Amino acid sequence: MNIYKQIEAEIQAASHIVITAHKSADGDSIGSSLGLLHFIEKLGKKAVVCHPDKAPDFLNWLDTNAILLMEENLEEVTAEIKKADLIFCLDYNATNRVGSDMQALLEAAACKKVMIDHHLNPEDFAAITVSETAASSTSELIVELIDQSGHLDLLDEKIGTPLYMGILTDTGSFRFNSVKARTHEVLAKILASGVQHHLIHERLSDNNTESRLRLQGYAMSEKLEILYDCNVAIISLSKEELAKYNYKKGDTDSLGNLLLSIIGMKAAIVFTERDGIMKISFRSKGAENPVNILAKEHFNGGGHANASGGMSDLTVTETLEKLKGLIPQYF
Repeated sequence: MNIYKQIEAEIQAASHIVITAHKSADGDSIGSSLGLLHFIEKLGKKAVVCHPDKAPDFLNWLDTNAILLMEENLEEVTAEIKKADLIFCLDYNATNRVGSDMQALLEAAACKKVMIDHHLNPEDFAAITVSETAASSTSELIVELIDQSGHLDLLDEKIGTPLYMGILTDTGSFRFNSVKARTHEVLAKILASGVQHHLIHERLSDNNTESRLRLQGYAMSEKLEILYDCNVAIISLSKEELAKYNYKKGDTDSLGNLLLSIIGMKAAIVFTERDGIMKISFRSKGAENPVNILAKEHFNGGGHANASGGMSDLTVTETLEKLKGLIPQYF
């Protein structure tokens, strides 16, 4: 029995299934969760999606109302996880990625856990682990689950739409080197199910608010710093600057890729002051320019070689100076 047939057997045997994903929701965590939810429903079973926090507004065209949020429904999410006899852990490789409150519940749960993820260095906390670091996204792995468990015939537009979206967002619209021939084979199966890919691109791209564009314009014109000796671009935004432009979650997500589009840039770092800390996004190009090591060694973070996150409890100015001191050691 392959591992995906084993996972299907666990789904069929379970009576209360919960689907979890990492804190700071993104396209892949949302897409893989909703795609798996709808697949489980097509198998004739029920499941509940429980996430730590809300998805960015630009993903609200999906059925995100189906997701229970721990930050808004603490008691309900707690009850669901305690009742679960099967918990899916999607798009994260360590329990601390779901935030301290959900982590405590997850680690206390005695039921079987299934981890499906594509990040480096997974921890050993699940009874069944699918860790494919060469995969473009967790959403791609959910398609593999559907296919290799023998249920490709169940793949339809409802299941495929969030999965296509997850692959699209986690590959930077198919530009990252995580995209392999297998990724396109998976995408072909999704498109064959009736997914309207052009509408997904429109819903993701044509949804800017005036305040979001003004914030991005301000960031590029007033806050961009380039370390030409290292070919690294940095943008820092304080809580006051974010408030001035009515910041919403996701408004700065595209800045890293914009910085990488500057000729010659090896890496881009964007950090914003939120919830009392600096949240840092690291992006880079090429295997010779990994950013996950810098994120892990100095900013309590990590992730993919070319796309990682981290945090700092220093001030904006102090964080910027720390980065400037470290960058020459890595680039």
